[in-house]
Amino acid sequence: MTSSTDRIERSVLINAAPSRVWKALTNAEEFGSWFGVALKGKTFSAGQPVQGHITVPGYEHVMFDVVIERVEPETLFSYRWHPYAVDPAVDYSKEPTTLVEFTLKPTGSGTLLTVVESGFDKIPVARRAEAFRMNDGGWQGQMANIEKYVSSQ
Repeated sequence: MTSSTDRIERSVLINAAPSRVWKALTNAEEFGSWFGVALKGKTFSAGQPVQGHITVPGYEHVMFDVVIERVEPETLFSYRWHPYAVDPAVDYSKEPTTLVEFTLKPTGSGTLLTVVESGFDKIPVARRAEAFRMNDGGWQGQMANIEKYVSSQ
């Protein structure tokens, strides 16, 4: 069993078909548009790293650096990353990563999109609480971003 400090879970109902939500999630350029990361010309493939600069004001110095874990069409998309790795003076590469999993479920009125980020209990204690707090708020915003992005297309 995971503790309440180990995982963040957020869901949003999007008034669009799973195929449309899937494209917004797994087409790297579309992902970058709503997530706030420059991914022009990039692709997401299982087992492959992807990097791009964050475009959110105040975080432009941060590199979005993930390794794509699983791509199961219109069902599951996941990657690993170092949560809230925003200090350019810190080498996060020796730390464990968290797992970010997006799942899609068709509903009568669209798609239920859920994101779960887990593995925070393995993050060094000195920065664990802040990484959890910042990503908890971040996922709240990102789920609103993808819902707005898909709805405006």
